Amino acid sequence: MNYVLWIIAGAVIGWIASRIMGTSGRQGLLLDIVVGIVGAFLAGLVLTPLFGIGTINQSDFSLPALLVSLLGAVVLLAIVRLFRRGRR
Repeated sequence: MNYVLWIIAGAVIGWIASRIMGTSGRQGLLLDIVVGIVGAFLAGLVLTPLFGIGTINQSDFSLPALLVSLLGAVVLLAIVRLFRRGRR
């Protein structure tokens, strides 16, 4: 059951991050899930030691953990946008 919640939280976080970064029209549900989960993983590597808060990948579904995961997803989309600009 934990995986289902993980996928749902990843989808919601990825969708919110894509709305914040203005990429919601270019990606679908599957990419939102990937962005949410990979962004939470990125936040777990970089932001968790700074703030001392877990992420959704660490089975922590509290509000601070969701916000840190969202911040990681936004950072991930910003990195992707940076590399896409360099290619054009």
